[in-house]
Amino acid sequence: MILQKFWSAFVAQINKVANLFWEADPIAQMRYEYDLAVAQLKEGRTGLEQYRGLVERVTRQVAANRSHVQKLEAETKAYLKAGDRTTAAKFALELQKAKQELAANEGQLQMHETAYGNNLKKIQHANSKLIELREKIQKYDAELKMSAAEAEIAKLSESFDVNLTTDFGEIESVIQQKIDQNRGKVRVAADLSQKGIAEIEAEERMQGMLAEQALSDFEVELGLKSPDTAPMSKAAKDLGPAVENADVKATDTQTS
Repeated sequence: MILQKFWSAFVAQINKVANLFWEADPIAQMRYEYDLAVAQLKEGRTGLEQYRGLVERVTRQVAANRSHVQKLEAETKAYLKAGDRTTAAKFALELQKAKQELAANEGQLQMHETAYGNNLKKIQHANSKLIELREKIQKYDAELKMSAAEAEIAKLSESFDVNLTTDFGEIESVIQQKIDQNRGKVRVAADLSQKGIAEIEAEERMQGMLAEQALSDFEVELGLKSPDTAPMSKAAKDLGPAVENADVKATDTQTS
């Protein structure tokens, strides 16, 4: 009694484990059953082919019996027409045995044809069921994958909560503040870059005027032109008293 309880508990646990594997991938289980059915169908088809070979042999035997009966009938009639009743009786007896053998073989052939037709119908029915099962497996497999994807999307949609009016608004405010700070830095740099430019340009103009005056003085020294004809450059005029001193110096040099 105790051993029977242990055995029942052990079988129950084995059944539990088997159910876990079966429920884990039912499509794989269906495909396994389908493959087993296909293997059985192949075995049945091989057996049916062998059985059809037996039917064909019986059919050939029946055809031979019919030919033999026709031959005996013709010979019996020929001997009767010739008036040889003794020989005709001999062939008539043989014809009777041939007809009995023909009837027996025709009975066997009818039985084998019926059995073959029934088995063929069963195999054709099983084949159609296997086709339906294969289509059903493909349909369930597609629906199972689609439903799993839908469940995953539904799960993600529950945990994915985006508040566009608050979180993104704060982020945009921070970005705009950064943009304003960067633009302020650019404006300050541009303003600072103008400082000292006027003094630098004035110094450059002064250096140009001094160089022109020095060249004019050198031309006077070489006698290429007289101090009177030496034009007072616009730059010298702009220099004011310094230019006047230069003209006086040039006049003193000419008079001396």
